[in-house]
Amino acid sequence: MKQCALVSILICVGAAVVDKHAHDHGHAEEKYEDQHMHKQQQRNTDASYYAGMHGENMGMTHSISMKRQMYKGTERQTIQGKSGMKVVHKTAYYGRVEVGTPRQPFTVVFDTGSGNLMVPSTYCQSKACKQHKQFDPKASTTKEDIQADGSYANEGAPRDQITVTFGTGEISGVFLRDDVCVGNMCANVQFVGATDETDDPFTSFSFDGVLGLALPEMAQGPDFSVMDNLVKKHALHKPMFGVFLSDSEVESSEITFGDIKKEHMASEMFWQPVSRNSGYWQVQIDDIAIDNKKQDLCKDCQVAVDTGTSQLAGPTDVINDLSGRLNVKKDCSNYKDLPNLGFVMGDHILNLQPVDYVDKGQDGCEVSLMQLDVPPPNGPLFIFGDPFLRKYYTAYDRSSSQVGFAAARHLDMPTDEAAALLVSLNGAGMIHREAAPVDFSN
Repeated sequence: MKQCALVSILICVGAAVVDKHAHDHGHAEEKYEDQHMHKQQQRNTDASYYAGMHGENMGMTHSISMKRQMYKGTERQTIQGKSGMKVVHKTAYYGRVEVGTPRQPFTVVFDTGSGNLMVPSTYCQSKACKQHKQFDPKASTTKEDIQADGSYANEGAPRDQITVTFGTGEISGVFLRDDVCVGNMCANVQFVGATDETDDPFTSFSFDGVLGLALPEMAQGPDFSVMDNLVKKHALHKPMFGVFLSDSEVESSEITFGDIKKEHMASEMFWQPVSRNSGYWQVQIDDIAIDNKKQDLCKDCQVAVDTGTSQLAGPTDVINDLSGRLNVKKDCSNYKDLPNLGFVMGDHILNLQPVDYVDKGQDGCEVSLMQLDVPPPNGPLFIFGDPFLRKYYTAYDRSSSQVGFAAARHLDMPTDEAAALLVSLNGAGMIHREAAPVDFSN
């Protein structure tokens, strides 16, 4: 089961492998029967308490402010048949969750392109683990040791181990079950506690781990999905979450569980159904537009909306054709005259400006779309990463398996200008919202 985003912050190139003969970590400290009974009694008490306080079906909403880290990475690109590595600037957004009893805090990337929670554990002695917060199983009274299939790992028994391979490194870990909390909304889930992390690239990250928010098909198993388990517990006011990303220091990025926040929207939101059961929040696009003119470039293409990816990506042949039509001059001489690049989705065109799709630096200008070839039935596939997510406020509805899109409202862009990027093809136009104060208190 693949554990990382299709084009994650790390550029995942391999699938996770579960090793059924991994070493035992020798950390069980009491008989399973007594331990499990105590934990189950504690959870039943906690569940009764929260049901009494909040009402079983009422649920809550919680917003998490996310910090931003900028760093350098590499990607493989092919130009005129020649392949090579290119240094690119990337961004990661991360916020706080808590694991265990008493709660242990961690910073994680909220990744719609992967399905599992993965954090460093105290079993890990590598430099990358030690410079981050590590989950201490011995310090949690509700922790349970499990195998890959969710069965209990008895004391002294060999532990299943998972290895996730990334573009420039890998993580290995064992399986655990414990309470995971988003604010005061908690669910008992299975997750991966890292037992080893390579220095490159993990020592360069400010965040501790990754919390996967993809659909259940992407998770190691149904009990690994934090979002689905919160939904099953009726912990959320609504079975959805919304993501707002900023590239400015004057406003905060945030993810909201349980509802969407209209103050982040410069337009009304429209919804598109998930088009494949791949596990990604994947929807269909009908074509690509340049200055709102359809190009007949990518009929029935798919797009995965991926909060764990810092770039835009698409099929090599489409990107090469598109680059020719955009005609971005290497010397940036026509930068101010470049068109908007739009993606036709249902009755709408979601436009990006040159600043979103052009890499402009000391070395000149070039189209910054990354080449990625995914075969049918999931492809041809585009990836909408951070550049798209900074322009559009997105929502992810678990009950209806659909993705919502609205023009994002930022403090450094007039509301009407932001709303104008989202074009309606039915002639009705999008309804612009009046500017309202932004609440960063959550």
